[in-house]
Amino acid sequence: QVQLVESGGGLVQAGGSLRLSCAAPGRTFASYSIGWFRQAPGKEREFAASIDWNGYSTYYADSLKGRFTISRDNAKNTVYLQMNSLKPEDTAVYYCAAGRVRGTNHNGNDYNYWGQGTQVTVSS
Repeated sequence: QVQLVESGGGLVQAGGSLRLSCAAPGRTFASYSIGWFRQAPGKEREFAASIDWNGYSTYYADSLKGRFTISRDNAKNTVYLQMNSLKPEDTAVYYCAAGRVRGTNHNGNDYNYWGQGTQVTVSS
């Protein structure tokens, strides 16, 4: 069992930045790929970004390329999602998920463990 905890969400103005963190307290997730997903009110969950177990392979939703960057520090048991040039349409609850999948896997159903989510609100 891998428990994931997201942090770093908040309220930011359009054009601003936030860095989300996904940690696994007391447990290493170095062997897992990590994905970030988001769900806006009234919408289905969607894939944002993913990274493989060693950080060599990353994958992004087309709409987020160039603005979002995923990275990981296995020594700190933490994965990050740097979000720049935020837009109101980025407002959502952001979730991280862990799975023994390819780092390019964007299917949330293939990930085994999920965090509780962190709210990101971008004001116009």
